[in-house]
Amino acid sequence: MQRTRDTLAAVLAGLPAVPAVQIEQPRWSLVKRRSDGRVDFVSPVPCPYNYGCIPAMGSGDGDPLDALVLGPRIPRDRVVRVPVVCVVDFLDGGRDDPKVVCSDASLTQADVRGLLRFFTVYALFKRALAAARGRSTEVRLRGLVAEALWQRPTAAPARRE
Repeated sequence: MQRTRDTLAAVLAGLPAVPAVQIEQPRWSLVKRRSDGRVDFVSPVPCPYNYGCIPAMGSGDGDPLDALVLGPRIPRDRVVRVPVVCVVDFLDGGRDDPKVVCSDASLTQADVRGLLRFFTVYALFKRALAAARGRSTEVRLRGLVAEALWQRPTAAPARRE
């Protein structure tokens, strides 16, 4: 567990309290896009979150750091600044692929259950997709991580751009 925490902490080093998140997949979308705008896959179920990335930061999988923004639907390609509330510790293809969760409000127990449920199902789908693409099927949700794992400066006020 310590090796995982050290690796995850390294990926998240320098994570700002209020990052600039570029939305790639608006809430309830079926199409999952790569950071360059190309279609990665079409999901059998819509994503209940605004899904995107923090372009200024890299992830363990070599792509920009993934981020979700809770709340109402945000248009594709919009950049928003919303406080980090937790991180989804996710393994994709045997590599760390954390998802930064941002929200203007604190997480509720319903939010936590929803995130765990969504990423449990997402891992199953991604495992099947990896197998179909001939890639490593080492894909799984490892849990949610509180901010104590990484160091952050004092949070600035949230604002949407």
